[in-house]
Amino acid sequence: MGCIRVLLCLIFPPLAVFDQGCGSIVITTILTICGWVPGCIATLIILNGSKK
Repeated sequence: MGCIRVLLCLIFPPLAVFDQGCGSIVITTILTICGWVPGCIATLIILNGSKK
């Protein structure tokens, strides 16, 4: 996970998982609407679990 991704996670979490698929974008968008912290945590989990 690069520094750019971490900064995107802190600024706008759904943009950080843009290339992970539609499901990831939807999940992080919903969690970000509910609160910034859950969206950021979900984004970090998704990005750490990716195999790229």
